[in-house]
Amino acid sequence: MNGTLIRALALFGCMIATSFFMANARESEVPISRTAFASFPMAIGDWNAVNDPPMEEDILKVLGVDDYLSRAYYKADGSGVGLYMGFYGSQRQGDTIHSPLNCLPGAGWEPLSEGRATITNAGGSGVDIEVNRYVVQKGLDRQMVLYWYQSHGRVVASEYTSRLLLIHDAIRLNRTDGSMVRVIAPMPSGSDGIKAEQLASEFVRSIFPLLGGYIPS
Repeated sequence: MNGTLIRALALFGCMIATSFFMANARESEVPISRTAFASFPMAIGDWNAVNDPPMEEDILKVLGVDDYLSRAYYKADGSGVGLYMGFYGSQRQGDTIHSPLNCLPGAGWEPLSEGRATITNAGGSGVDIEVNRYVVQKGLDRQMVLYWYQSHGRVVASEYTSRLLLIHDAIRLNRTDGSMVRVIAPMPSGSDGIKAEQLASEFVRSIFPLLGGYIPS
């Protein structure tokens, strides 16, 4: 049995367990106070943002998000990254966080490589975070994708672990809120991805200390 099939079966098992537990959970969740993504800074250090066009209603229904942000941030030299954040106030009723691995292929982007990356000293706090690192391609265009799941003061790369912690937090905290954060940097033709990853990592360090008010601990 190959690794891809094993991962698919493991994820399917996590999804079944999560769905069963959430469907049978009756207790109302603890109300969560947070700041809407609309007020997330348009200017962060050397970065300045442009909002992406609003998502269409049918896409939002599939995502099931309660709040989202989709922007491009640029530096004065013209280099830029894409930022997407999706927040789910509750994941009890079938609206669960969507992995980019499900969404990007639907938009024509196919994965070329996959792995993990460590963002050292995230936000200047001395904390290292582990994130997913993917290179995707559509036609001749390639992009570096860094993403992670964040909830209740935790950063998690693994989708399996994220789903198991969802059940744990539902029992312990009576909360199933959570977010996914994704940063994308374009890779110039012929590049090895090092500069794109450095740019994306630099941006992650810039935004990470700001996330607390928008993604409740």
